[in-house]
Amino acid sequence: MFKQIKQKLLKKRASPQTKGLILVEDVATAMAIEKLLQGHGFSVKGVAPPPHLRKGCDLAVEFDLVEQMAIERILNKTNVSYEISPLNTNEPPLEITKIKEINGYILVRAANMKVTFDKNTAMIVNVSGGGCPDVPFLAQNLMGKRLEEAMVVMEKGHSLCAYMLKRAIEKGLELLNENH
Repeated sequence: MFKQIKQKLLKKRASPQTKGLILVEDVATAMAIEKLLQGHGFSVKGVAPPPHLRKGCDLAVEFDLVEQMAIERILNKTNVSYEISPLNTNEPPLEITKIKEINGYILVRAANMKVTFDKNTAMIVNVSGGGCPDVPFLAQNLMGKRLEEAMVVMEKGHSLCAYMLKRAIEKGLELLNENH
């Protein structure tokens, strides 16, 4: 069943022809830009750019090209160095999250972080990966919680590992919503 959901989600992705990437030199800047633009109401997300577009960072911010001028207006008010690159169908961004079903559990991996939850109860049964200092705290507070409750805990994470763990949880929530 989750294989069908996964295939649906992959097909549902927006066409890369209408998307662009904000390319930066480091992960922290990409995360800050994503948060800044989301705060201004833009529908943006962190993605892994195609290898030939990377600017020293494995994370870029995907956005709708229709909003490019408004986004650049906001970014130009900051001291952030960035480049914008349109995407075409031959170079879609790489998916950060991967999904695997194992004996009634769903494992969602985002980069080096993994969250495993019971597919019937949405209860988190394992958090693993990462070497950031906030991971033990996050893992301890996520274990035994339902995915819907996890985002409150994730507000306390500030590292790249926490960002990727949040992305894994968001993907898990997306799977659950597709299933109901």
